[in-house]
Amino acid sequence: MTLIETLAGVQAGTPLADAIAQRAEIMGLSQASHDAVLLPRDPGGLSHAERAALAARMAGWNDDPALVAHYRTLLAKAGEPPALAAIAAGEADASLTVEPRFAAIIRHADLLTRRTRDARKEDIAALIAAGVSEPDIVRLAELAAFVNYQARVIAGLRLLGAAA
Repeated sequence: MTLIETLAGVQAGTPLADAIAQRAEIMGLSQASHDAVLLPRDPGGLSHAERAALAARMAGWNDDPALVAHYRTLLAKAGEPPALAAIAAGEADASLTVEPRFAAIIRHADLLTRRTRDARKEDIAALIAAGVSEPDIVRLAELAAFVNYQARVIAGLRLLGAAA
């Protein structure tokens, strides 16, 4: 069973589990995406701990305590400095406790999670001005896209499971 299925509470032998089994490739690809985005061999300028903290923060904005707990576990395994714990918790002033580069990353992750439609090319320029490399901007976009996708799929599967 994949992480998405586990966090969605999918029970073996239910119609929902049977429907998901017919889409096993998608679930497998989603799990592989999780591993590639959160635990890449080469994390570039976004460490595994930073990725986990940002993912927990995004899961919190998506109001998914189980997903937050999953990412907090990853954060604990990667090492949890106090600033990253505050970021993961979604503290409004957490960005003030980190270097300006990472503060810009946090603002952008929040933008992509909470106000996606408001994102503009100027936001990318702000990341570059803060010292975020273009490969790390792509890594951040991948992380935000995946965590927000994951939260929506989990929410949808929970609704389907409750309706069955």
